[in-house]
Amino acid sequence: MSGWRLVLKAAPALRVDLRGITPAALGGLAAAQVERLPVGYGNARLELAEFFRLAPGTEDGTLTFEGDLSRFDRVGCGLDGGCMLVEGGVGHHAGEGMRAGQLRVQGDAGLLAACEMAGGTFTVQGDVGDFAAGALPGSMDGMRGGTFVVRGNAGTRFADRMRRGSAIVHGDAGDFLASRLLAGTVAVGGRVGVHAGFGMRRGSIVLVAGAGAAEIPATFVPALGAADVFWQLLARDLARHGGVFASLPGRTIQRHLGDLAADGRGELIVPGQP
Repeated sequence: MSGWRLVLKAAPALRVDLRGITPAALGGLAAAQVERLPVGYGNARLELAEFFRLAPGTEDGTLTFEGDLSRFDRVGCGLDGGCMLVEGGVGHHAGEGMRAGQLRVQGDAGLLAACEMAGGTFTVQGDVGDFAAGALPGSMDGMRGGTFVVRGNAGTRFADRMRRGSAIVHGDAGDFLASRLLAGTVAVGGRVGVHAGFGMRRGSIVLVAGAGAAEIPATFVPALGAADVFWQLLARDLARHGGVFASLPGRTIQRHLGDLAADGRGELIVPGQP
């Protein structure tokens, strides 16, 4: 099945809600039907053709967006299969609640990227804003599965209340990294802000840059037991992301357990130098 390429005509004056525009929704539709699909524009609904020019896409069925979509929110929201590619940045809530498939963003993403993601693979080549891989306001669970990879930097509260999956940041991360973490793996290649692992109960935080990447909170204590087998499995899984993660299988680690202030059983892993 051939995919579609949606070429942005011009930046909109108001924010646009692209929820529901997925490969599955467009599959089997004629060009005229795709152009008439409604999207949110402020408090109104307009046709997709108001914002994009439709062109044939790739033969593998990839849905491609061309242009800067920084004023377009919920790109890939609820994605449950197929592949979406954005040749530029995206707005807020990108990949929200996605369950399967691939979402690739070649620029930056706004607030709440990968929020409550449950499956699939979401890759951002640039930076992401605050609350990525976290929970929606009023919700108890953040990211619930899948793999979220940020090639740039992440804002504050990255992976807040995350329950499952892997959230990877190649660059730096802000304050309260993996706060209230319930389970899953969070790995950061650069420096992180204050209060990493605040209130975490289970799960793993890996600070790839080593002891200088962050200040270990006072509510974490050194682990006495060995975890060599577990670390080799985790290190090899992270190494496939390349970059600063590639050297992890050959590095020793120090583990710190916490957050004890929340009766936590999580771990903060600090690899030694390669």
